[in-house]
Amino acid sequence: MIDRSGMADFLRVRRTALQPEDVGLPRGARRRTSGLRREEVAALCHMSADYYARLERERGPQPSEQMVASIAQGLHLSRDERDHLFRLAGHQPPPHGADTDHIGPGMMRIFDRLTDTPAEIVTELGETLRQNDLGVALVGDLCGYSGPSRSIGYRWFTEPSVRLLYPPEDHEFYSRMYVSGLRRVLGLRGPASKAARFAELLTDESAEFREFWERHEVGIVPREVKRFVHPEVGRLEVNCQILLDPQQSHSLLVYTAVPGSESYERMQLLSVTCSVPHSLR
Repeated sequence: MIDRSGMADFLRVRRTALQPEDVGLPRGARRRTSGLRREEVAALCHMSADYYARLERERGPQPSEQMVASIAQGLHLSRDERDHLFRLAGHQPPPHGADTDHIGPGMMRIFDRLTDTPAEIVTELGETLRQNDLGVALVGDLCGYSGPSRSIGYRWFTEPSVRLLYPPEDHEFYSRMYVSGLRRVLGLRGPASKAARFAELLTDESAEFREFWERHEVGIVPREVKRFVHPEVGRLEVNCQILLDPQQSHSLLVYTAVPGSESYERMQLLSVTCSVPHSLR
């Protein structure tokens, strides 16, 4: 049963505890609200302000599990707080484990502050959970995929257009890297895991994947410098720094170029010319 009163109180307390700077929003000189406004939380949760306001007023329909998950992420809840919100809303919390899409609040706080360099948060299978605007401008909008196609490693072998963003001379390395990475995750998670399912699907769908899978290569990790062939600004060489959240098995990827380099100038141009994100699907 949904606990409307308990859920409303919990949402109000969590909303007023968050400050604009905690979620990457400007405070503004005339701000008087303690914490975030309802409409700000609604935007973070990808729902209408009216719908969110009704939840805080103990009205409206029972939120779906998907909606509760979105609220938990928008309010930067910890995993325990997320589970509590699910129970208040009358649902069983999602199982804990490597397959979770819930991003830890610490990583979200860092991500929200990265507004001047491309950044994204991905799962251990390369499923993009969050991108900032510059991240979308650099590699395209990767958050709209569903099913196995959420994984860049899966798309690499099933959607040829994915490779257009990378120099042809790097393609074999990426094929080996994605296969090696999938084998590593399969070893960690076991034969009943999502990684095992991806391996089965790719074995059926891609002769190239089968060829590399039969080599049993392990330990092929991303290069520190990544090269892109961007459709708007041309060739780019960027460093990719990785911050790992071991509890969630999520990684924050931050792309930077060496100051003064040609790639740095092109990254600066990217922030101007790509205000409307391109699509590389």
